[in-house]
Amino acid sequence: MGAAIVVEKLSINYGPNKVIKSASFIVEKQDFVCIVGANGSGKSTLIKAILGLLKPSSGKVSFGDGVEQRSIGFLPQETKVDLNFPATVFEIVLSGTLGRLGSKAFYRKADKERALKSLKRLGISELRDESFSNLSGGQKQKVLLARALAATSELLILDEPSNNLDFRSRQSFYATLKALNKAGLTIIMITHDLDVEDLIGNKILSIKEAKVNCFTTSEYLRRYK
Repeated sequence: MGAAIVVEKLSINYGPNKVIKSASFIVEKQDFVCIVGANGSGKSTLIKAILGLLKPSSGKVSFGDGVEQRSIGFLPQETKVDLNFPATVFEIVLSGTLGRLGSKAFYRKADKERALKSLKRLGISELRDESFSNLSGGQKQKVLLARALAATSELLILDEPSNNLDFRSRQSFYATLKALNKAGLTIIMITHDLDVEDLIGNKILSIKEAKVNCFTTSEYLRRYK
């Protein structure tokens, strides 16, 4: 399938502290990569470097054919949506296409079609005119996933997306991610869900003491479970 992301000898320092040390790995197209590690181990820092939000101390991140950094779909750990702002679900999802507008001031027909397609792919089209603030936690997370999906057709990055979801909502959310991956989307997800059944990707990036090690999921489970 070819590479989606190539990370070469990437190091990231915060002052004198080395958070990521000479990391090298490849994310292939249609991979589902789970990033695991203790709190403060550098998981979010690694993601920020991939997204271009953080300049590495050394090394580089490059992208394969058809993958553009500006059109990566990203679902951050904390999404700031003003619950007092009367935004509909459709408006929230449509905002995911902002990175595609460039110098254009208005949403295009194609952007609105992308938003509607994202809602349909996640099976929540019936929510399009609902107020985002009135949704349940599981519904809100699916809407935010739809927003990230509206930004991309290639690569989705999620930072602990199951936080604050109950068991049933979490299982439903993971089933949705599996289906998106099976349909061809490359996914990178930071997770603390270390149950065997919840390590749903085909690869694991494990971060410990600033070192990033890459395993297949089965190899990781043999070593650490």
